[in-house]
Amino acid sequence: MPRQVFLFDPPDRFVAGTVGQPGDRTFYLQASGGGRTVSVALEKVQVQVLADRLEELLDTVRRSTDTDIPVMAPRELEDTAPLDAPVEEEFRVGTMGLAWETDGERCLVEALAQPEDDDQAVVEPLSDVEEGPDVLRVRLTADMARAFISRALRVVAAGRPPCPLCSLPLDPEGHICPRQNGHRR
Repeated sequence: MPRQVFLFDPPDRFVAGTVGQPGDRTFYLQASGGGRTVSVALEKVQVQVLADRLEELLDTVRRSTDTDIPVMAPRELEDTAPLDAPVEEEFRVGTMGLAWETDGERCLVEALAQPEDDDQAVVEPLSDVEEGPDVLRVRLTADMARAFISRALRVVAAGRPPCPLCSLPLDPEGHICPRQNGHRR
């Protein structure tokens, strides 16, 4: 079965966001443009890694080329709005890929769906094969990428506060702290 490629080149909006309360949140990447919105679910750590790697990519390009890459997102691109509703998950992200396209001076972000079964062929990120998992592919300007990074880091940091003793997340009821020999903190 041919895979679906959800392409946004460029999107009107590309953000990371959540649905639910801290400790029970579902994380999403959401791209909008051309009258459509696509939401894909992923893990908190994947949002963190995507933001970190995207920042590393932009910093590397800025240092190694004469491209005018911003260090921070322009204020007019700051996005604090919630995810566009309704949030309907197209797929759960398994693998992600990043690239810099020098000819268009754009970042390419790709999120591939988790394989449905072990028999499904492995597809490398950023490839244009006809068969394989569905994919969300977004081309961003450097300014848009910096705005995505800023919001993604805020979304990740907005979770449960860490325990001052063990750094594990605190639930509203507390947690069983290993540093207190299993007693509730």
